Amino acid sequence: MTPLRRALAALLALVLGPQAQAGFSIPGYELVHTAPVETTLVNADLRSSATVWSQLFDEARSEIVIGQFYAISKAGTPFDKVVERLEAAGARGVKIRFLLDKKGIGLSDPATLERLRKIPNLDMRVLDYAQLTGTGIIHAKYIAVDKKSAFIGSQNFDWRAFTHIQETGLLITDAAMVAQVRAVFERDWQAQSLLASNLAVPRAVAVAVPVAAQAAQLVASPAAFNPSGVADSEVVLPALLADARTEVRIQLLDYAPLGYGPDSTRPYYGVIDNAVRAAAGRGVKIKLMVSNWSTDQPGIAYLKSLALLPNVEVRIVTLPLAASGPIPFARVIHSKTMTIDGKLAWVGTSNWAGGYFDKSRNLEVVLRNEKMAQRLGALHEQTWSSSYAQPIDIGKDYPKPNKGNE
Repeated sequence: MTPLRRALAALLALVLGPQAQAGFSIPGYELVHTAPVETTLVNADLRSSATVWSQLFDEARSEIVIGQFYAISKAGTPFDKVVERLEAAGARGVKIRFLLDKKGIGLSDPATLERLRKIPNLDMRVLDYAQLTGTGIIHAKYIAVDKKSAFIGSQNFDWRAFTHIQETGLLITDAAMVAQVRAVFERDWQAQSLLASNLAVPRAVAVAVPVAAQAAQLVASPAAFNPSGVADSEVVLPALLADARTEVRIQLLDYAPLGYGPDSTRPYYGVIDNAVRAAAGRGVKIKLMVSNWSTDQPGIAYLKSLALLPNVEVRIVTLPLAASGPIPFARVIHSKTMTIDGKLAWVGTSNWAGGYFDKSRNLEVVLRNEKMAQRLGALHEQTWSSSYAQPIDIGKDYPKPNKGNE
């Protein structure tokens, strides 16, 4: 898009509002994307997270439920305007339930938490997810509104995720999936109530939900605390990779067959890595793209070993600093997406490492739709072929990642 056309599009959006921007969608699902400012990763056909979240809050009439890891806002940013829309919803009588993780409270901005707690009709609760699984967190990032719409994506409740981080999500109006998203929230909301009363949280009955052949499927983790009918992402992801025939494209913040813990003691977790390597062994082309935050030890050693295999390409993406200078924990790709054979799309909240699919609350959407898969694949290709992405160098001694806080 030329500068003139971009300026005209911005003017049209100001005059006609968010609805003037038609996004890329298939029935029930719209692809939503945040391009970090001051990069070339702009997509005119994809609506921004700020636009879509504002629309969700503006359209709410009775209920908003939100599940997030932590919360940080900043005055004068696009996300500040989003929070204002949430405040307006509460002020007009919409009941809001906001669930945060206990570990995320320490990462949150106290002023933001206080601002949220002051919103009329908002009930904020904190769940210590580690009490359920030992080491897990609420890592899912999702919203459900009026039992009619939902949002799942990599976007944290963080101003940086709407300006300085590459993020991808889905606006969902498929009634069946919206109901399942809300059921996940209710499961965790109930868990918080039980734990607060020193009561045991019941585990799900061990009934396997098969990898569905339907057009859309919600999968979640951990399986022991999924609501009825929601499949286990730790089972579904390897099964999907096992069905791959020609090409798998993956974009992540972090990829490592390792669990939580200090670098020297992180337990091995090979569920996903084994499935990726098996697909490559069958001749499937693997194009794995990770952020430059993935270059620490011992994870980088596993990435190098993966890149040595036939049919595997690994690229590391480094975004430039903002013109204003370093911003802690920003200027990074954070999307968690996959396409398989140009026919299946995966958009979720998990990094591909131990602790996400086995210990933490995460949500993923599987869409068997060629149109969505190809658009998501094109989004992957945009970054893959950009100057920000470089093939992993097997012989390079990568430095400790600088996440902007050093």
